[in-house]
Amino acid sequence: MSLPNNRLIIIGENFNATRKIKVTSPKIFHEDGKFGVAYTDLDGTKKLLDCTSIFPEDPNEQKTFLVPHIAHALRTKDMDYIRWIIRSQESAGAHIIDLCVDEMSVYPEERYEWIRWLVRTAQEITDSVVSIDSSDSDTIRAGLEAHDPAKSRPAINSFNQEDGRQVLVDMAKERNAILFANASGNAGMPKDGEERVANLELCMNQMDAGGIAMEDRFLDPLVFPIGAGPEFGNHYLDAVRELRSRFPEVHIFGGHSNVSFGLPRRKLVNHTFVTLSVLAGCDSLMVDPVMNPPAIFEDFRHAADALTAKDEFSIQFLKYCRGQK
Repeated sequence: MSLPNNRLIIIGENFNATRKIKVTSPKIFHEDGKFGVAYTDLDGTKKLLDCTSIFPEDPNEQKTFLVPHIAHALRTKDMDYIRWIIRSQESAGAHIIDLCVDEMSVYPEERYEWIRWLVRTAQEITDSVVSIDSSDSDTIRAGLEAHDPAKSRPAINSFNQEDGRQVLVDMAKERNAILFANASGNAGMPKDGEERVANLELCMNQMDAGGIAMEDRFLDPLVFPIGAGPEFGNHYLDAVRELRSRFPEVHIFGGHSNVSFGLPRRKLVNHTFVTLSVLAGCDSLMVDPVMNPPAIFEDFRHAADALTAKDEFSIQFLKYCRGQK
């Protein structure tokens, strides 16, 4: 499946083994000795990811238990739940499905086996682009080796200025992969908007040298929780504006839901931040598309472009509206 033109590109973030659900969530089923995550499949069938085997026996631990639902579904090879996590994101509007297994094992060889299995499995379920996401370049390599280019293009998440990550540019070129690049530097996380831009400019130079096409570059200035620093939102937005000015042809995105971590009414904060990000120049979003349906952001983007004269005489807005009928 190819990526859309003149539409927000949605990267579904839900297939990450770090994901956990609070035991107090309405998604949790706990009855008659059975514990798990309840969900409704796309055909309307009510199902359960059975997590009874990992539910603590200690009543005090039960109260604060965080259910590692993605990791558990992987370990138990629960194909119904795995299919649902992928297809529900597609159905909600995701164009790229991000896959991360780093939490599955501290042992490299085991991680390689997990990502190989997951990439093959995901490609049996979807023809969308699958993004191989890891903090370890060799895990990404293992995922790419398992990927079948006849079914879809791969994406790499992600290249940056940290030691050992530059090899990902060559991997992307060899495998015809979309390349995500984030603003982490060789000394760690960026401290402000200017450092984000400087680090990503270095990435752009290296992607130029590596022959990565502009339309295959996705720049991530990095979203940090505003609960940890009041200016973190501004740092990100400032970087997006500057990057969009310097590099009009590339895609710009971020892990937008990170901004609300630790805050109440996260959905409100996330939606507001995505709106600000689109105004600043983001044309791609990495979100949970099931909880944050992207259609509203797509509507907003087209209307905003018309209102700010980016879309002269509202031509694209009119085309978009006609396509919605």
